[in-house]
Amino acid sequence: MHKDIATPKRTKEILDKYGFSFKKSLGQNFLIDTNILRNIVEYGEVSEKTAAIEIGPGIGALTEQIAKRAGKVFAFEIDQRLLPILEDTLSPYDNVTVIHKDILKADVTELIGEELKAYEEVRVIANLPYYVTTPIIMKLLQEGLPLKSITVMLQKEVAERMAAKPGTKEYGSLSIAVQYFTQAETVMIVPKTVFVPQPNVDSAVIRLVVREEPPVRVKDEDFFFEVVRASFGQRRKTILNNLQSNLPDGKAKKQGIEAALANTSIDPKRRGETLSIEEFGALSDELFPLFKTETA
Repeated sequence: MHKDIATPKRTKEILDKYGFSFKKSLGQNFLIDTNILRNIVEYGEVSEKTAAIEIGPGIGALTEQIAKRAGKVFAFEIDQRLLPILEDTLSPYDNVTVIHKDILKADVTELIGEELKAYEEVRVIANLPYYVTTPIIMKLLQEGLPLKSITVMLQKEVAERMAAKPGTKEYGSLSIAVQYFTQAETVMIVPKTVFVPQPNVDSAVIRLVVREEPPVRVKDEDFFFEVVRASFGQRRKTILNNLQSNLPDGKAKKQGIEAALANTSIDPKRRGETLSIEEFGALSDELFPLFKTETA
């Protein structure tokens, strides 16, 4: 029986064997607590009917735990220096394929289409590098991939923003973007002491269950997100001020914006962080003809 990768002793042995040094630019922090890794896989609801996609496997600590449960694991690793290490550490598992690519540049749709037909569901499970967490999650969501869920470890503060409710200081355009596509829940807080090297912040595991339908149907998805971003332009400003300042030609269209707010019963003095996704949906549909049909 081989020993788990994610113990402090085994991790040190592997790093020493390959003379591996951490690259700060790649946000490399390796987990050295097997129980936490098992819990992540548990929250990820992985079974033998699952094809799992992992991003940033490192030396394979989480990959190993996923491989024990999943039908198949595809692990995207950007750092070439880790490829021989992964080949070694994951040699006991014949259901793992390591792909040497940047997930942000990879055609994940094609991979899913070609490779994953044999499985009932596709789930993403990863300990994400902190510096690219949001772009990775937004890519996975906006490309409309047939995913059941995304269960990832990330910076605690970012997890809080993704799962935030209206009226809280964490709630913003990221909360709305994530919750438009998924039901978001922080399932676990992870202390910084269980990583090497130790990051400066605590982490959290967030589970994003992909929705079959968004919570609100809008005329134009891109414009909906444009209105959301505009509404949070300056957090201390009212919704009316933000829309005027941040939508193209907003100042000239002040009356139209006021009319749209009145028609959706949204007080122009409210701030963006008090509006629900449904209110943003109604508002963007109301504003759409004012901003888009002229240029269309």
